Amino acid sequence: MDTVETIRIDGARQQIEAENADLSGSSFKDVTLSGSAFKNVNFASADFVDVNLSGWSVRNANLSALSISNADLRGASIVNSLTAGMTIDGIAVEELLAAYRALVAKID
Repeated sequence: MDTVETIRIDGARQQIEAENADLSGSSFKDVTLSGSAFKNVNFASADFVDVNLSGWSVRNANLSALSISNADLRGASIVNSLTAGMTIDGIAVEELLAAYRALVAKID
């Protein structure tokens, strides 16, 4: 896979099946990927700006060093995940959870 070829799709409705492919450096602008499936995909250092990720489901993912800003997280859910070092507005999530659990324990 040493050869780099650019494929341009403009103003068309097209389905793409990519398997065992290196699409590094690709760009997508004003593109709809609704209903697409991504399995065993490397998005390391990818940049998502002005995107609609509503209804997304992410499982078995490495999101370390993820940065989210100016996002609508209403209804978002994080379960069974490693949160060491994770912060929300500069507050450690582990500390927030510990404080919440301590408060709930006092109430019970």
